[in-house]
Amino acid sequence: MSLLLLISLLFVGSALLTGLFRLVAQRVRLIDVPVSRSAHSNPVPVGGGLSIVVLVLLFAGYGYSAGIIPGNEFAALMAGLLIACIGIVDDVKQLDVRWRIPAQFLASIYVVYCLGDVPAIDFGLFLFPESLLLNVLGVFALVWLLNLFNFMDGIDGIAATELIAVNLLSIVIVINTDELITLLSASLAAAAGGFLLWNWSPAKIFMGDVGSSFIGFSLGVMALLSMHHGSMTVWTWVLLVGVFIVDATLTLFNRFRRKQRWLEGHASHAYQNAARHYKSHAKVTITVLLINLFWLGPLAWLSMQYPEMGLVIAILGLLPLVLLARRFGAGVEQFTL
Repeated sequence: MSLLLLISLLFVGSALLTGLFRLVAQRVRLIDVPVSRSAHSNPVPVGGGLSIVVLVLLFAGYGYSAGIIPGNEFAALMAGLLIACIGIVDDVKQLDVRWRIPAQFLASIYVVYCLGDVPAIDFGLFLFPESLLLNVLGVFALVWLLNLFNFMDGIDGIAATELIAVNLLSIVIVINTDELITLLSASLAAAAGGFLLWNWSPAKIFMGDVGSSFIGFSLGVMALLSMHHGSMTVWTWVLLVGVFIVDATLTLFNRFRRKQRWLEGHASHAYQNAARHYKSHAKVTITVLLINLFWLGPLAWLSMQYPEMGLVIAILGLLPLVLLARRFGAGVEQFTL
């Protein structure tokens, strides 16, 4: 299957499926009703991200049957099905964190088990070798990444736009070196593109936990796959997902430091504060896209050209984002610029 045909089929399929799921969500009253911290003022159907889940997993099944995806890597990707199921339950009925987090850890442990030891990480001055500790860190990274996308899916279009940007940039980096990551990235980007037609501001349907947690988890699995393939490094992925990593991590840190209830829902991420300040979801989402394309993307490519400098490049790339997140009050309730 050609890359262009794959993208076209998944894009159209996602647009059609998202429209169908919107009708179903309206019929069964799966609606996000605005509360005081909401970024929207009207009730909006939830669960549109299920279109991304269905199409990406179907493609993974096709890839496995066609011999493109090895059995252990297919098994790791299919762990996303458990994450999606948890997300669906959470969308329909708030799932207690005592059930949600253990299930997320179970799926993440399964991924590391399927793929084998997390590859050594080059810190420049020293190499962090394959070890049990690195495997544990890999599991925690997967859990953090899937929750990170959930946290950052708080205004129209931002999570889908980030997903498209990250995957298009990863294609640029690995198109000549890693066929599987190229195809997986294309499938995620295309499915996200079809969904975005419905999710762009003003959104006609929200992604929901089913979508946001699945895409964060899938990116984490792809990061591990590419590290095993030797086609990308951990620092390349840190740069590609830098906007979300910085905002979510700094927000959580500041809320914890201020002794706020950091596990409860809130609207104090830097991107949410920026959207309120500029009175526009689209402006913030487009800014995130531009940061990815013209700052983080080139640096991610550079980190692959000079892998021994990956950590330094990542720090240089993320530092301005930390300053920007602080400027927009990451973790500060009722922030004013």
